[in-house]
Amino acid sequence: MKMHSHDNNSSNRIGWAFFLNLGFTIIEFIGGLLTNSTAIMADAIHDLGDSISIGMSWLLSKLAEKDPDSTFTYGYFRFSLLGALINGLVLILGSAWIMFEAIPRLSEPVMPNVEGMLGLAIFGVVVNGYAAYKLSSGKSLNERILNWHLIEDVLGWVAVLLLSVILMFIDAPILDPILSILFTLFILFNVAKNLTITIKTFLQATPDTHLLQEVKLKLEGLESVQSVHHLHFWSLDGEKHVLTGHVVLVKTVTLDSLLGLKREIKKRLETYQFKHTTIELEFSDEHCRDEDNN
Repeated sequence: MKMHSHDNNSSNRIGWAFFLNLGFTIIEFIGGLLTNSTAIMADAIHDLGDSISIGMSWLLSKLAEKDPDSTFTYGYFRFSLLGALINGLVLILGSAWIMFEAIPRLSEPVMPNVEGMLGLAIFGVVVNGYAAYKLSSGKSLNERILNWHLIEDVLGWVAVLLLSVILMFIDAPILDPILSILFTLFILFNVAKNLTITIKTFLQATPDTHLLQEVKLKLEGLESVQSVHHLHFWSLDGEKHVLTGHVVLVKTVTLDSLLGLKREIKKRLETYQFKHTTIELEFSDEHCRDEDNN
């Protein structure tokens, strides 16, 4: 019962942060148009990506509460990868638009509405800072990751705040497109990194090859084990992992030693906290049926 209450609190905090961030993103786009600032528009794209991430996380926190069924036998955790792909696509398209707007302004810079920029920047620091503070009380990995997204937003608005102050005293409108380009490059760098991880997870790449080898050696180190093959290690969503494998037994194995071996395998795998594990036991003179599928 306590666990269910904790999940609800986590979901409520993420939902609250989503609506706050989305509402401010809309204000940000309007403010960017009114102030004629590409730096604010670039940060609005960043916030839009964060809004999508938070919204997907909120939806997935609800979906994760559903039990696995005949359609999704592993549960609904893998939907997060779909959210990551959508988020990456939106950020890439938005960043391309910002670059299209900002690069021509390097040769013909336009002075933005500095007073509007300052007011919006102060509002941005307060709103995003408060949202980050609200999520900082969460203990889940999901909340900690989202909290870092919001902290990045705060730092972005601090940069816009400093730029608006500088432009009040220095006639240097070129600083606005320069900052927007820097924002956009930062976004694209993170998008490329996250998309690479997402695509590898979609393709069921091994999350950690060293850990896979470590597991193999631990299983092969058991007294009743002759060898290990068809060992597969992949991830549902980048956090919850799955392990399957075939363990070949030595010739002389009694029923008691077999039960003891199963307990020892369970004990050795518990340290890795896999979401699902499936280990098939084979005798040394037994033909592995999966060999025919290679």
